[in-house]
Amino acid sequence: MPLLVLVVLAVVQVGLALHVRSTIQSAAAEGARIAAVSGATTGVARTRSVLATSIADGVVEDVTASSATVRGVATVVVVVRARLPLVGLFGPTALVVQGHALVEG
Repeated sequence: MPLLVLVVLAVVQVGLALHVRSTIQSAAAEGARIAAVSGATTGVARTRSVLATSIADGVVEDVTASSATVRGVATVVVVVRARLPLVGLFGPTALVVQGHALVEG
């Protein structure tokens, strides 16, 4: 019985971590798309506002946006740094997710 409880908690933990990562990835991508059109400050604000309405709001530590050139094409990169909501001492605790978009205009 204790082993079953441990397995169920591990599955729930993995599910929560994957959900948080997916939510942060989506917000970073949306922020990058906004930053590509309206500027880095607007992209960071959009990323934060999307995360503020999600389960990932409490784990985000930093959101930054910067310009980059990839194979001669101007892009915007939004980086979100967060901590994973882990129960126990196993697994990684830091999460860094990037969203990319081509600069328009």
